[in-house]
Amino acid sequence: MSINKDQVDGRVKEAVGKVQEVAGKAVGNPTQQVKGAVNQAVGKAQAKYGDIKSDIKDSSKDSSQGK
Repeated sequence: MSINKDQVDGRVKEAVGKVQEVAGKAVGNPTQQVKGAVNQAVGKAQAKYGDIKSDIKDSSKDSSQGK
């Protein structure tokens, strides 16, 4: 299984969003908490998109090799 840019970027956004959410909670800033949660969701979606792209690419390679 290969790793693509969407998978990496998505997981980075998820991590940044989690840090942002926790920081917002720590300082009592609900706006930062919400932004962090949104960034996590966006990152998760992008990572999932990257996973699907990778699965399709791997699947097409297997098909072309007669597996």
